[in-house]
Parts: sequence; C-alpha cells; structure tokens
Amino acid sequence: MKTGLAGWSVAAILAAATAARAADEPLKVCLDADRPPLSVHHKGKPDSGFDVLLAQAIAERMGRPLEIQGFESKLDEDSSPQLEANALLSDGRCSLVGGYALTTDSLVKPGMKTARLPDFAGATRDDRRRRVALGVLAPSQPYVYSPMTVVLGPKAQGRKIGGVGDLAGLRLAIESGSLGDAILMTFDNGRLIDDITHLVPGRDDLLGALQRGDYDATLIDLGRFDAHRAAHPDTAITASGYYYPIGANRGYVGLASDGALIDTVNKALTGLAAEGKIVEFGRQAGLTYLPPREPAILGDVWMKIIQR
Repeated sequence: MKTGLAGWSVAAILAAATAARAADEPLKVCLDADRPPLSVHHKGKPDSGFDVLLAQAIAERMGRPLEIQGFESKLDEDSSPQLEANALLSDGRCSLVGGYALTTDSLVKPGMKTARLPDFAGATRDDRRRRVALGVLAPSQPYVYSPMTVVLGPKAQGRKIGGVGDLAGLRLAIESGSLGDAILMTFDNGRLIDDITHLVPGRDDLLGALQRGDYDATLIDLGRFDAHRAAHPDTAITASGYYYPIGANRGYVGLASDGALIDTVNKALTGLAAEGKIVEFGRQAGLTYLPPREPAILGDVWMKIIQR
C-alpha cells in the first residue's frame, strides 16, 4: 500500500513539475512586423497593434509570458503567406501566427514539402538560405472580420455607395493583381473597365494619389484605410461605409499536431469576446472592428467573385 502511495506521489510531483515548466515557457506568437493597425514592430519601441493587445490578453489568461516574433512578408515565386506561416511554425519560431486570413485555400495541406522562412527578427544568413520541412496548419476560431471597402477621394465626397455598380463614372484606381483589381475588372462583365487605372504595388502610392485628387475612388482592405487614417489624421480621403460582401475572417493558425494549444486559445478568445475586450482592443489600436461572420472559413474567393 505504501509503495502504491509513494509511486502515485512521485507521478503527481512529476506532473506538477511538468505543468509548472509549461507555465513558465513563453507563448510564442508570430506577427507581421508592418501591418498596422493589426501589428507593428519598430526597432527600439514596444510592439503595438490590435493583434499585439490580443496576444497579450491570451497569454495572460494562459498564465504564460508572451514572446512576439516579428516577421516581414515578401512574396516571390517560391513563397506565399501560407508557406511563410507554415515555415515559421514548423521551424519552431512560434506556436501561433496571428492575423491569419482564414480561407480554405490558406489552410490546405501544402503542395510543397519544404519552404523558405520569411525574413524575421534575429534571422541569420543561414536562416535566409535554408528550407524548412512543412507541417499541416490548423486554425483557431476567428476573432475579427476583414472586408474590402470603397474609399473616396476629395472630389467624390458625399457620393452614396451601396454597391460596386455605384462606382460607374468615377475615376477608379486599383493596384494590379490585387483582390480589388479582380473585383472591379470582372464586375458586371467588365462594365467598369474603362473607368479603371492600374497602379503598380510597391511603386505607385495608391492612397497618396487618391489624396491628391488624381482619382475618385478605390477598393482596398478596411485595415489598410485604418492605417492610412492613423498616419494621416488630416487626410481628405474618407471611407464610404460600403463593405464588399465577400470578406475573410482573421484568426490564429498553428500546427495540427498542437491541437491542445488551439483548444486553449479558442477558450480564451470566447471569454475575451464575451467580455467585450476584443472590441476594446480594436478601439485602442484604431481598428474599425467588425466581429467574425459566417462562414468562419471562406471558400474559393476567386470563384465567388467571378460568379457574382
């Protein structure tokens, strides 16, 4: 009897010690270093943004310190947001990637066995060269909805926009190859094509051109407009209040092999949402917060656009 009790005591002590070590381990979350107002990292300054506030609250609920791994997403023919997130997780750089667009395409098993890591804080020359064996991604429940919105230039102020068709006759600017480009170019069998000017992403300043009055309207991610408004509080461009009906929720993504962590995160998100704290984090970060919408995971985006 004493031997059984002793054995049980040893097992209990070991389990408690393991749990204590786990509680001391930081919750490592990867966030884009330059995606205001979701997440921003500037050298020498504290991380900031909606996703930073949310990650801090989740780590606090889990009783664990938070460690944020900033990364920079730069696309090339050998990479994508899905592969970059997978590589970061599979390499152990973090256990969660935040602000992840939840679509079926972004969660499928990767067709490639390996991928390169995106540039991340602390990366070495070897890190930039090597490839990482990929795992399978698993999403958390969503915590924010990210739609496309029509933004109006100074000469279109007061224009009522209830749908894409209301943009007819306006001078439209859009970045080539963007989701907004696909939406506007295919609308009503190309009815808006003659009104559209294409700009080159990364070279042309879309919102700056709109601000100058060179164009009347564009269709961009709502969070991008929030970031512009925060950086230029006196801006003359305004949100129309119209949201394109096809949008994606954002949530966390981890590895499918770490299902227990995803379950814990979901419980934390449910509690924070019920208490109104996620909405408050959005307000603090300057984000136009919209709660998640069904479907939780968006299907084929391009097909939905073409069929509209």
